[in-house]
Amino acid sequence: MQNTIQAQSGIITSQRNRGSCLAAVVIAGVILLLIGLIVVLSLVGGYNKAIRLDQEAEKAFADIDVQLQRRFDLIPNLVETVRGYATHESDLFNNIAQARTEYFNADNRGEQIQAAGELEGFLSRLIMLQENYPDLKANQNFLTLQAQLEGTENRIGVARTRYNQAVTTLNTYCRSFFGRFFCNWAGVEPAELFEITDEQTRENPQVNFGTNTTTPATEAPAAAETEPATE
Repeated sequence: MQNTIQAQSGIITSQRNRGSCLAAVVIAGVILLLIGLIVVLSLVGGYNKAIRLDQEAEKAFADIDVQLQRRFDLIPNLVETVRGYATHESDLFNNIAQARTEYFNADNRGEQIQAAGELEGFLSRLIMLQENYPDLKANQNFLTLQAQLEGTENRIGVARTRYNQAVTTLNTYCRSFFGRFFCNWAGVEPAELFEITDEQTRENPQVNFGTNTTTPATEAPAAAETEPATE
């Protein structure tokens, strides 16, 4: 009888141990499953983030491109209007045409940015020619084109700021520890900022709608000299 009781106790103990082992295996499996799920979600999230940041930078540059197209559409009429008064500025006209061509023939975004920056500098010089040609400054067609160009330049500035913000976010992620892995996996590369680096192209075309010129300060003494001296 005692042997039977001991045998039954052994069986019960064995079953309990087996149940404990099974519970431990289940718990370990659930933990591993959760860890695997977290890893998969992290991988998918990191990959999708790289794609999303790249798409945001692409969209931001597309917004710039729309405004640059508006600028390019204004250039031919603006150049022809100025050419009628400033016939000796052929080099400037040729540079504008060349920069415009380089933008449309660019193979990548970096070349487009460089061509757009060069064109911005040439447009600044073109607009400033009005100071040397008073008749041009009073030309109604020129003033209308100036107004359109000013609005376009303002929109380009806003779009460029948004693009640079998107690119900065993308580049920061590309250079981070985990972000570099996800960007390489997704085939995403750091983008180039839209910056004006050359001194000649730092200023946007300035539009001056005034037609009155200030009288030089040296004219007053000259007029005084014509008065007869009193004895």
